[in-house]
Amino acid sequence: MKTISILNLKGGVGKTFTTINMAYELYRRGFRVLLLDNDKQGNLSRAYGRYDMERMAPASRLLDGNWREVEELIFHTDYEGIDIIPSNLSLLGATWRLTAEEGENQLLRYGDFMKRAEVYGSYDYCIIDNPPDVGLNVVNSLTVTDEVIVPVKVDEWALEGLDILADQIEDARQYNPGLKLLGVLITVYQNTDGEAAGREWLEKQAEKEQISVKRVYPVLGTVRYSRKAVESTFCCKPVYEYSPRCSAAQDYKRFVTWYTGIGR
Repeated sequence: MKTISILNLKGGVGKTFTTINMAYELYRRGFRVLLLDNDKQGNLSRAYGRYDMERMAPASRLLDGNWREVEELIFHTDYEGIDIIPSNLSLLGATWRLTAEEGENQLLRYGDFMKRAEVYGSYDYCIIDNPPDVGLNVVNSLTVTDEVIVPVKVDEWALEGLDILADQIEDARQYNPGLKLLGVLITVYQNTDGEAAGREWLEKQAEKEQISVKRVYPVLGTVRYSRKAVESTFCCKPVYEYSPRCSAAQDYKRFVTWYTGIGR
């Protein structure tokens, strides 16, 4: 099972939307996907119809270590092949409780779960949707992650926070030596002169040889803005299912084809 973290320290860049649609595209190619909603807002859980504001969320129980069997935490979605560990605001409390503990135990909560044969052997991919911060829930996610994908919007502050994120990844490598910052995925892209110039600048930055490897952020792909994409979120559907011909659906399809080497 390969574990992917979708992460950016900025909000509003399409992290959850990328998680939703990357999972669906993997599912369309026949892969089994486990989603971990690591954000207290629970938008990923809402998108897949598994948000419950009344009870302690499975993601919170996972961070607390308050579980015995993996079946207690994993919920099936309406798509046979996509399962989810839902979240809600209770994850905030679980994160605060974890800060009161000491030692490496703070960082091993997700690792203990992912190592279970019922998890590791049941899925091809795990995708973690992270909040725009570096709380202990995010640090826990980095200790089990193989690759980090960073959604970015093309603006003056597109790379803001990436160096901080790279530093966090460097720190997490002492617990997870294989952790890799794969690169950035441009989202909500509109082909204006300004954004075109910004994308070209990002691509050139990725091509330059830098003294510090942390400052090289390869551009993995571009997802164009689409009104259909916005509409799909209100309908709680992946954009390809809602409008397969729209630009965003085609771009996520292209990105996952590149990522897996398998078209659909």
